[in-house]
Amino acid sequence: MKTGVIIVAGGSGTRMGSGIPKQFLPLCGKEVLVWCLEKFLQALPESPIVVVLPQHEMARWQEICEKYGLLGTHVCCAGGRNRFGSVRNGLGVLGACDFIAVQDGVRPLLSRELIFRCIGTAYKFGTAIPVIEPVDSFRIIQGSRMEIIDRSMLRAVQTPQVFAADLLRKAYEVDYSPAFTDDGSVVERYGVELSYCQGEYGNIKITTPSDMVFAEALVAAGMD
Repeated sequence: MKTGVIIVAGGSGTRMGSGIPKQFLPLCGKEVLVWCLEKFLQALPESPIVVVLPQHEMARWQEICEKYGLLGTHVCCAGGRNRFGSVRNGLGVLGACDFIAVQDGVRPLLSRELIFRCIGTAYKFGTAIPVIEPVDSFRIIQGSRMEIIDRSMLRAVQTPQVFAADLLRKAYEVDYSPAFTDDGSVVERYGVELSYCQGEYGNIKITTPSDMVFAEALVAAGMD
């Protein structure tokens, strides 16, 4: 069965406080998005891959791909007004496949094992959402009070999220809702129960400068 890949890198990265979108920031000498793309090219060399970018960043990405010899390894399309719109645009460009993996373009350190674990879970159950148990303690604000939450009941959600292709395409025919925080929430709204698999603590999302420092430490420790 063929698995297609959509790498969503349409954000501007305002929380990073940089003039460069976070997907193009250098991580140990190589752009974050390059790390991400190469992980899928290595794990799934025969799979069609779509990279979703801001329209005004297409030329920058073209230059980066020329630098690393990545031209012809994937196709690109412009993102939408939000993540939902960007994934929908990617679905419109992605060719025929049996399953679709959707990956955040700013999660550069996922492993080959995680990719295959998510795909294997989706092959078996139709959906796969990688999750990890939180290590921090949490409290919820209730008016003027804060109450502790049992963290054993919480999970942090990651990507790649993998779905049967027909299911994901049908789920994305709905109208956008602010409740759509990831692809799993879209599929849930469509009425399908999700299946989960173990994520990775090193599969961090680059959002703030401290995330970049952590990612560089992981690479230096050989955990890339």
